[in-house]
Amino acid sequence: MKVLPIVALGAAALVLSGCPINGGGTYTVGGTVTGLSGSGLTLLLNGGDSLSFSASGTFVFGTKLDNSAAYSVTVMTQPSSPTQTCTVRNGTGAINKASIGNVIVACTQTGRFAYVANRQSNSISGFAIDPTGGGLVPLSGSPFASNGTTPTALTVDPNGQFLYVANNGSNTVSAYSIGATGQLTAVGLPTATGTGPGAVSVDPTDHFLYVANLTANTVSAFAINAGALTPVVDSPFSVGAEPASLAIDPNGNFLYVTNFNGNTVSVFLIDPASGMLSTVSGSPFGTGAGPVSIAIDPTDAFAFVANNSDKTLASYALNATTGALTPSGSPLSAGTNVEALTVDPTGSYVFAANAQGPNQVATFVITPSSGVLTESSTSAAGSLPIAVAIDPSGQFLYAVNFNSNDVSAYTLSATGALTPVAGSPFAVGTQPHAIAID
Repeated sequence: MKVLPIVALGAAALVLSGCPINGGGTYTVGGTVTGLSGSGLTLLLNGGDSLSFSASGTFVFGTKLDNSAAYSVTVMTQPSSPTQTCTVRNGTGAINKASIGNVIVACTQTGRFAYVANRQSNSISGFAIDPTGGGLVPLSGSPFASNGTTPTALTVDPNGQFLYVANNGSNTVSAYSIGATGQLTAVGLPTATGTGPGAVSVDPTDHFLYVANLTANTVSAFAINAGALTPVVDSPFSVGAEPASLAIDPNGNFLYVTNFNGNTVSVFLIDPASGMLSTVSGSPFGTGAGPVSIAIDPTDAFAFVANNSDKTLASYALNATTGALTPSGSPLSAGTNVEALTVDPTGSYVFAANAQGPNQVATFVITPSSGVLTESSTSAAGSLPIAVAIDPSGQFLYAVNFNSNDVSAYTLSATGALTPVAGSPFAVGTQPHAIAID
């Protein structure tokens, strides 16, 4: 059959083939592909229309659907050069008098680089990740000088092109482009935030960036354009007392903010067109004392909160439609002042830094039906593990040790058990506070 042209928005290279479905309809289906490194990805709409991609970007299927028509976007072939796994979010539903533009296709592979924010050194340590063993090899030029003071939090955008760093001392957020070999290059000058920025997150479509301002009790929101940041209308947005951490659900619909001194989680609906935030019904939701970290499982069914002051871990059922949080059983004792949480890519385990005893990383099994956590094992870390991250493939876990100025690295087994990798721990700068994996 003749290949037809397709309307393409953004940088993705697309080819449309197959027969149109409901060709006389009015509404289109599209979204965003992120993290694609090569070729081989093909998507299907309702099992017929196909789009092939060679780069990340936005897309629209050529077929137009009638109102009330069902739509389903699926992966026909996964990328093979290099091998990646792409997952579809917001891919099914029914047309409701509007075109669909929020389908998210996130592509991942084994992590390439790791970056650590060193608060006292005013630097960023950069490493190449050994794809076989998980070891960290310092990048040429590392540590990289920060162009803000007291870098405290960082994140890599979903396409792996930019690193964003929240500078707690200078009340700014910096953007760095990530080179082919992991080197960092500043993108313009740092952008002003509120006072005391301490957490940063990018939405799954790579369109918006959010910064939690601990001292100002606000969240700053920015639109992203090739790494450059422009404040969103009405930003900053008020939250509770001392916002300490951020998480965005994997469908990109809601922003979750833990308020350390307010003992709550604020939940906001993200406007997909503008990035503006609006409070959801029932927000803020109560937590234990000193909520310092929040993690959301990849199935979008549960959220987990580390309550630092009362030494507990709390589980919540997450309503993927409204964003609301409902406690799942009683909080679990963490044994000590837990500092940070992360969930593995399969949604099977929660890993908690400094839990079940000082200077440890603890593994907890997630009960699929309720989200309730059960302790599984513990692994020794350095002095005061304050942040944890898992590479996108789920093979390796890294814990940042604030007092011993190093990073503990582990292989992650199918049972959630952690085994130190050869050469661990790896030295970083002074007072490392956060880690991000590209």
